[in-house]
Amino acid sequence: MKIPYQFYRLAIYTMYMTMLLNMSCDTSNSGAENVVNSSRVDSLYALIDLGRDIGLSIEKRKLSLNKVTPIVPRLENDTLKSKIYSKLSLAYLRLNDSANFRLTNSKTINFATIIKDSLSLAEANWDLAEFYKFENIPDSAYYHYSKAKELFQFMGASKNEGIMLNNMAIIQSAVKDYTGSELTTIKAIEIIKPLNNYWQLYTSYTNLGVVSKGLKEYDRALEYYDIALDYQKKIKEKNILNLDLQNNIGVVYQEQGKFEESIPYFENILRIKSLIERDPTSYALALGNLTKSKSKINPNQDLSNEFEKAIKIQDSVGDIAGISRTHFSFADYYLNKNDSVNALDQAKKALSNSKAANNNERVLETLRLLTKLDPKNSSVYNQNYITLTDSLQEEERQLRDKFARIRFETDEYIAENEMLASEKQLWTGISVAVFLLGASAFVILSQRSKNQKLRFQQEQQVANQEIFNLMLSQKQKEEEGKKSEQKRISEELHDGILGKMMGARMVLTGLNQKSDTNAEIQRKKAIDVLQDVEKEVRTISHDLSNTAYQKLNNFILSVRDLLKSMEQTADIQCKLEFEKNWEWDSLSGEVKINTYRMIQESLQNAIKHANCKNVSVSFVVQNGNMHITISDDGSGFRKSRRKKGIGMRNISSRIEKLNGKWNIDSSPGKGTTVQLQIPVSFTANDTPRKTKRIELSSQV
Repeated sequence: MKIPYQFYRLAIYTMYMTMLLNMSCDTSNSGAENVVNSSRVDSLYALIDLGRDIGLSIEKRKLSLNKVTPIVPRLENDTLKSKIYSKLSLAYLRLNDSANFRLTNSKTINFATIIKDSLSLAEANWDLAEFYKFENIPDSAYYHYSKAKELFQFMGASKNEGIMLNNMAIIQSAVKDYTGSELTTIKAIEIIKPLNNYWQLYTSYTNLGVVSKGLKEYDRALEYYDIALDYQKKIKEKNILNLDLQNNIGVVYQEQGKFEESIPYFENILRIKSLIERDPTSYALALGNLTKSKSKINPNQDLSNEFEKAIKIQDSVGDIAGISRTHFSFADYYLNKNDSVNALDQAKKALSNSKAANNNERVLETLRLLTKLDPKNSSVYNQNYITLTDSLQEEERQLRDKFARIRFETDEYIAENEMLASEKQLWTGISVAVFLLGASAFVILSQRSKNQKLRFQQEQQVANQEIFNLMLSQKQKEEEGKKSEQKRISEELHDGILGKMMGARMVLTGLNQKSDTNAEIQRKKAIDVLQDVEKEVRTISHDLSNTAYQKLNNFILSVRDLLKSMEQTADIQCKLEFEKNWEWDSLSGEVKINTYRMIQESLQNAIKHANCKNVSVSFVVQNGNMHITISDDGSGFRKSRRKKGIGMRNISSRIEKLNGKWNIDSSPGKGTTVQLQIPVSFTANDTPRKTKRIELSSQV
């Protein structure tokens, strides 16, 4: 007679409960002794297996695991503790018991770190990443996937390393870090492909399809989905995967506007036998998408029953995200039929359900649709759309930045160290804990400071290159001006003066042998022509002389162009003062570049923070120092309340490089004055007598 499985499982469960109770009694009777034989260890593993048995009720599974938890600390072998805690951690994770999961996961990391068990430590980080992913904390999930990946890589466990990379890529894709996700996925494929791990290759190419779809590269997305389909055919258990692929391909065709081509993929899903009983969520999704495609092809056909059927199925399984999707398509269907009343009703339902499902993308789509359907409240919907868009973009930007810096972020590491230190070194007291925390904080701040300094140097290098290009541009303009002036003088000499001189020479040559009255008149006219030529030569000579004495400094021209640009963009008046007899271009490139940037930063602060109307910039050279003064008539501020922002830190860094000094003077209502003093060494042609003032507002 065949014993029913449920009775067999109950017998095993009872047997292990008895063994565990006996073990507890033996341990109690033995006092401080903690001798555990192999049979008792097997009983612990058996109880954990029962806790992972989905055929048992949640209560029985938790009871099995809770019987193991208090026994593990009595084990003498740290390796055994690490292994059992690792299995307990995973079992609690699958039961969604977050409190016990965090406890056992922390202990797993603790013992795995002590005994240097890289495998258990990697698996603990993997479990913790899954926990954070379920809790929708993508940055922490990404961090622990990354830690697990590094450990698997260290151990040479290529298969698991590739799995971690795939998980990291999926998180990046979810926060729209498409470029990062694509690079991570390609790394995963390079590792997984030689292993012929079809499941993970299917996952990789599916994610590449999702990334390409997000980038609106639809043809490329279809290519990746086709490759994923090839790998999916090699997987034994492929029914659920096939549903995902068929739906994804159909949605790509929808977004391309190729609704007729999308229909076969949704129909393939609906033709799967008993799908509505086995997987009602996938059935309703395919039905909703199929109905959407049909409505786009022929808006006049009555498809309301199909939409309502999909919503009913989704409601029966609590698929709120699916309900919001179907209501949105339903609203669009009514909109195409010019039924604004029903369209508005369906759109409002879509908005309500998408908010309940925390589906921000659907919320944005619905708000955009409601601005068309509800003109009276369109401004409200539009404002909500803008606010949510800005919020999501900022959140996604921050997450992308955090992923880029994940190797330098150690917040989770510190939190774990604090937890481990409190368990291992409780006897040392609060003083030691504070000391460790302070030391850790110092390391983090030091590392962040180094990173910021490196980024700042890179930004300065780019900025210096921009100014160098600007100087080259000014030099080119100056050369073009010289060539133009040379051409003008050449034309005047050739076309005017030379012609007149030749005419006068020919006349005088012909009159050499004549002495009558008419000859004298002709000679007088020729002499007059020569006098005119003399005046023209003098005029050209004066022009050349003035040009020779006029100094065209590229550095000063660059500053002037900067002020002109500020005038045009900020609607302010600017003045520039400088000593005209100094060779400003003989300054070193480092001095010119950093001076330009400090002036630019000061002007930006004056415009952005002070709301000024007039700005003046002056250059004075005294006692081997160049003094630059930037003044504005803005609102000013109290120096005691000044916060040293990035701009001021940049000025301090630049002035320090030049061995100079700087000072800022300001008070409320009296404007702000920034004074820069920079040691310089260059030669002036003449001793400065006065300054040349250029009022940019009066120039073209």
